[in-house]
Amino acid sequence: MAVPSALLDEISSMLIDCDLFNHLPPAELRAAAHYFSITKVARGEVIFNEGDIGTFMCIVHEGSVEVIKANQNEELIEMVTLGHGRAFGEMAVLDGERRSATCKAAEDSVLLTLSKDALDKMLEEHGRMAARIIRAIAVSLSRRLRMAVGQLVDYID
Repeated sequence: MAVPSALLDEISSMLIDCDLFNHLPPAELRAAAHYFSITKVARGEVIFNEGDIGTFMCIVHEGSVEVIKANQNEELIEMVTLGHGRAFGEMAVLDGERRSATCKAAEDSVLLTLSKDALDKMLEEHGRMAARIIRAIAVSLSRRLRMAVGQLVDYID
C-alpha cells in the first residue's frame, strides 16, 4: 500500500527536526519516512508497560512522555520525562528483549514510531540507510549509558 505523499512529507519533516537523525541527508530521511508512522497519544495513556514484548520504538515530536520503573518493592518511580526529539523503546527494537520500563504520555503527544518489522524491512531494502539509522540509535543509547554510569558513580561516592 502506497503512503500518501503529504504524510511522507510530514514524517520527513519530523525526522529532519529530530536531533537523533540530524546528521543524515534530507533525501535519506525522505526514504526512511516510508518505514515510520505517526501516533497520537492522549495525556495519561500508557504507550507500553514494563515487561511487555518490544515491537516498536518512538521519538517524541510534540508533548512529553514519562518513563516509569518499578523498584525492588514494586513501587513505581518516575525516572525521567522525555520531550521533543527524544527516543524511547529502542532497546527492545534492537535486542528483542522485554520492555525495561513503562512509558506514559505526560501530556497529549505526537510520536514517530518505527516497528521492529519495519526496521527489518528497511535493513532488507535499504541496508546502508538502515545501518545509519541503527548507528544513530546505538550512539544515543551509548551516550545515555555513559551518563547513567556517571550518575551511578556520583551516587556511590
